[in-house]
Amino acid sequence: MKSARRRSRELATQGLYQWLLSGVPAGEIDAQLRGAQGYDKADHEHLDAILHGVIRESDTLSAAIAPSLDRPIDQLSPVERAVLLVATYELKHHVDIPYRVVINEAVELAKTFGGSDGYKYVNGVLDKLSVQLRAAETQAARRS
Repeated sequence: MKSARRRSRELATQGLYQWLLSGVPAGEIDAQLRGAQGYDKADHEHLDAILHGVIRESDTLSAAIAPSLDRPIDQLSPVERAVLLVATYELKHHVDIPYRVVINEAVELAKTFGGSDGYKYVNGVLDKLSVQLRAAETQAARRS
C-alpha cells in the first residue's frame, strides 16, 4: 500500500510533467489533479506544497540542479526533469524528510513514470545534489 506522501509525490510529478510540456497555469493543473485517481488518498498539503512550490521556484531549483547534470536541464526527459524538481524542492524545503528518503522516493517515481534506466540517472544526480543541499546530513551519514 502506498503512503499518502508517495501518492502526493506521484500526483505532483504528473502535474509538473504536464506543466513542463504545456505551460498550463498551476491552478488549472491543480484542478485536474483533484479529479485524478488516488487524489483522495494523497497528502493534500504535501501535494500543494510541492506542486505550487516547484512551479513558483522552478528557475531557482533548475539552477541548483544544473551543476550536477551532464547536459542542459532542458535536454532531460520531462519525466526526469519533473522528478528532479520534486526531489530538489523536498531537499531544500522539507528537511524533516531524510535525504535518503527523498532520493529513494525520486528513484521510485523515475521507475514508475520514466524510461528504463532513467532512475539510475536521477539517483546519480541526487547523490551529488544532496551533498550540496544537505551537507551536514550527508556527512554524518557517511561517517556512520
